[in-house]
Amino acid sequence: MSRLELISATPEMPNGHFTLETGHGLISIRDTNLKNSAPALLLIHGNSFTSQIFKHILNDPVFLSSWRIITFDLPGHGASSDAPNPKRTYSMRGYADLAVEILQHLSINQVVVLGWSLGGHIGIEMIPLLPKGALRGLMIVGSPPALGVEQTHHGFKSQDAHVSAAAQKDLSEEEIIEFSRCVTGPPFESWMEDAVRRADGKARYLMWHAFNHGVGVDQRKVVEEEDGTVVAVVNGADEPFVNLDYLDEIKWKRLWKGKCFRMEGLLHSPFWEKPEEFNGLLVEFMRDCEKG
Repeated sequence: MSRLELISATPEMPNGHFTLETGHGLISIRDTNLKNSAPALLLIHGNSFTSQIFKHILNDPVFLSSWRIITFDLPGHGASSDAPNPKRTYSMRGYADLAVEILQHLSINQVVVLGWSLGGHIGIEMIPLLPKGALRGLMIVGSPPALGVEQTHHGFKSQDAHVSAAAQKDLSEEEIIEFSRCVTGPPFESWMEDAVRRADGKARYLMWHAFNHGVGVDQRKVVEEEDGTVVAVVNGADEPFVNLDYLDEIKWKRLWKGKCFRMEGLLHSPFWEKPEEFNGLLVEFMRDCEKG
């Protein structure tokens, strides 16, 4: 039985998991379904990974008791199907369209997004797709707002070999192993390698091609002009892929606490590398977003 057939045969999975047939494929979703008046928290993972990267948030009793948490595997990733129309789906704009479709299906009208790497770019793309004020807050990690070759060249350390691998359709076994280890930082777990190996190579190639060729919103312009969404910028101080000085140059319209955070000694995924410290910051952000 194929992966897609297995998912289709079990549309309702335990522990808040279910699958949803969407315009971008069959999507694996987790929803804690907490009922309260607080904004929901939507977690969006990065390129060639899965929503499992957020397990330290999903297992944190403070989050579980305070906010409804939704996360999903992007099309071409994890337990979700590959995109039936790759050119339509495999872009930041296509992924954002899917995220909005999921929120609409779940009848969520107030949300905070935590986006990691590709997920942060998707979060920015969501802002103009949602009603004004619906996206109460956006925390981006490893996601320099950009569009087109010039901005991406400045926002990323483009000479890094692993940035190049993130855009490749086909990865060798050695590249899969290296990419899975360098993207997260320690501790490494075996599922990470499996996630990169499973990811649809077209998703990497088409997404980067669209990004460099101006598909989607001008992300820098959005964060410099949008006043309905507060944006938190949190990165590891030793971030290997993103030019952190580029982030400091942006004239953010509503930057949380007026600064971009750099977590000492951490790399591309501080929420994974030092979850207790990161989660404390995210809890503070969520409570500020609740106040409006």
